[in-house]
Amino acid sequence: MSFLQGLLKDWKWPVAAMVVSALMLAVAHAFETFGKLYPCPLCLRQREVYWALIAMTLTGLALWKLRPTRRFLVALNVLIGLVFGVGVVVAFYHSGVEWKIFPPPTGCAGGGEIDLMNMDSLDRPMTVPSCTDAPFYILGLSMAGWNGVMSAILAAASFISAGATFRGRNEA
Repeated sequence: MSFLQGLLKDWKWPVAAMVVSALMLAVAHAFETFGKLYPCPLCLRQREVYWALIAMTLTGLALWKLRPTRRFLVALNVLIGLVFGVGVVVAFYHSGVEWKIFPPPTGCAGGGEIDLMNMDSLDRPMTVPSCTDAPFYILGLSMAGWNGVMSAILAAASFISAGATFRGRNEA
């Protein structure tokens, strides 16, 4: 438990959030590159959340380094939590589309698989994978569902870190 408490101290949580975001992106790209599981538009939208979080957190840490105040670090942790919250919403929506609870957005109907590395077919129209078809399920959740679970855990950790920083347990 002390490792977790140490992780939620000072600048460590924003850095950990960036590392986890980069790992989530790496896993997604590995599934795409090695597993040939090409992303649908909603999959790409989920990745945008992680890219935005990395950019925002890098900027926030650079600004915090100029003027290291506890209040700024609390705000940064809250913002990180809100970005992960957006990830939960996007993943929940994508899972709902896969389960046919929500209608897919325009452009998500799909039209077959594409091989992004195949340069032979550049003169033909490309097709996009459907947002409604999950390639597999693990314990009843698709990749979008697991992404939502992970985003929810990371959002909660961000808010816990913000609360601990606000209460003054972390010296910033």
